[in-house]
Amino acid sequence: MSTLPELIKLKQVFDGSHIEDIKNHVEAECSSFATRFKKGEKIAVTVGSRGISNLVLIIKTIVDFFSSRGHEVVIIPAMGSHGGATAEGQTEVLEGYGITKENIGAEILSSMDVVELDSEDLENRVFVDKNAYECDAVIVVNRIKAHTDFSSEIESGLIKMCCIGLGKQKQAVEIHKRGVYGLTYLLKPTSERIIRDANVRMGIAIVENSYHQTKIIKAVKPDAFYEEEKKLFVVANENLAQLPVEQIDILCVDEMGKNISGVGIDPNVIGCTGIRYQDPKNAVKIQTIIADDITSESHGNAIGVGLADIISEKLYNKIDFHATYENTITSSFLERAKVPIVKPNYEEALKVAMDVSGKNKDEVRLVKIKNTQELSELYVSKAIYKELEGKAHIETVGSFIAWEDVESL
Repeated sequence: MSTLPELIKLKQVFDGSHIEDIKNHVEAECSSFATRFKKGEKIAVTVGSRGISNLVLIIKTIVDFFSSRGHEVVIIPAMGSHGGATAEGQTEVLEGYGITKENIGAEILSSMDVVELDSEDLENRVFVDKNAYECDAVIVVNRIKAHTDFSSEIESGLIKMCCIGLGKQKQAVEIHKRGVYGLTYLLKPTSERIIRDANVRMGIAIVENSYHQTKIIKAVKPDAFYEEEKKLFVVANENLAQLPVEQIDILCVDEMGKNISGVGIDPNVIGCTGIRYQDPKNAVKIQTIIADDITSESHGNAIGVGLADIISEKLYNKIDFHATYENTITSSFLERAKVPIVKPNYEEALKVAMDVSGKNKDEVRLVKIKNTQELSELYVSKAIYKELEGKAHIETVGSFIAWEDVESL
């Protein structure tokens, strides 16, 4: 008889309101800003390294809109130290999301070269991508969401893209070497200097719902980035999918990845930040986290693997330690790159977690998810199911099945 728990599939019901016609919506937002650009200007559009829903369609629509009005539009990889902190690596990251010249209709100008801007009265030096700086105008595109490292009235969005995205690895180091303080207090003044001196003309802010669907797309004036982002951040947090319970013995994560979270496994979901002396992001308490795989879009960058306690050999063998270390060292939070216990496979990892829990298969509080971004469907053990059964936002799918028969989400 198996000592592993039986699991049942559940669906969490979230608010599913979203934009149906992405293309028309983006065109309408761009139209409201069209007069801010002079005919013939060369425009740089930033694209980062997160898995934004409908990213190819959003970027292509922006490119087509301005190209049809006589502008030369180029794409700038805006992602700090990701892609191994190389121009080739960052191009490869974009290719993984379908952002190519063939798909988008615009040249990808990937370089780690930067221009240093005036940093008078600031605590840090200020850098901006050289290709973007040489364009007539810059359009900053990013999703508004909770950050993995710090808590503030804004976290990840247009402001962060201006700094750590457009500023490439040099700017990322300037901010991150000051730790959580740098992220909390230096992004705003640094972004204001970049907006002023680097031709930032417009922002496209994106908010997603709990199903990872596009909920909001909004064109924003550069001088309103901060205030608009504060408002949108409230909406983003209201739509952040969460685990259905706070006390978990074992969390099984089918896949981690850079396209899922900046640190592979989102601290805003699991509670733990992986930053020494930093408070948890929420009230979730998890004893053991197992990660079984890493997404192909990560290109081996396993930053955040240290948030797991046990991983499979499959995941371990896919780690590109150079890319992982470049990203981790730039961030300054080294614990996130520590390699957990490695077991031959998912099942062997679970056996270790069961032993550590000290509970039998009917007592253990286990949740199994695809990743920390897609939480509408998940598997739970009997102990968790007893707590959730009958709740309005929970739907039961099927019946209990053996661990060995559980399919991937």
